[in-house]
Amino acid sequence: MNNRQAIGSWLSGPRQAAEDMGVDFGYRGEQLGLPKEGPGSVAPLGRRVGAIVVDWGLCVLIASSLITGSYDQATSSWALLILFVLNVLTLGTLGFTPGKRFFRLRVVGVDGGRLGIGRVLARSVLLCLAIPALIWDRDSRGLHDRLARAVQVRI
Repeated sequence: MNNRQAIGSWLSGPRQAAEDMGVDFGYRGEQLGLPKEGPGSVAPLGRRVGAIVVDWGLCVLIASSLITGSYDQATSSWALLILFVLNVLTLGTLGFTPGKRFFRLRVVGVDGGRLGIGRVLARSVLLCLAIPALIWDRDSRGLHDRLARAVQVRI
């Protein structure tokens, strides 16, 4: 490996460097038995971020208009509680939140079925802690999804 290749591998990251050496990681969701693209495939990062932004905006709007009357520190605390309740109620019954529905996403178990209430509660608590949602595996699943044995897929 010459200096140019070494610098290129550093800039592109370890995954690209490994792929350049012949390692085949497959596509996101392959290990879970999901299709590469289309309905049922792993949801892309942009849609997932958009969905949580929509859900958070709805929760802040509800908290500021119905509970606190203005936007202050208490509004954020109430919005977090509303986000938790929203996730538990909608994921436990429908499989998606309003934001996920808007972006055509659904949360399912890795076995393809619905999440039980225990897995929905665990996922929602970890999502509200924020840090587990920022740690991903090779299938782009957050730690909150991994621990709940869930995956976000396209509808």
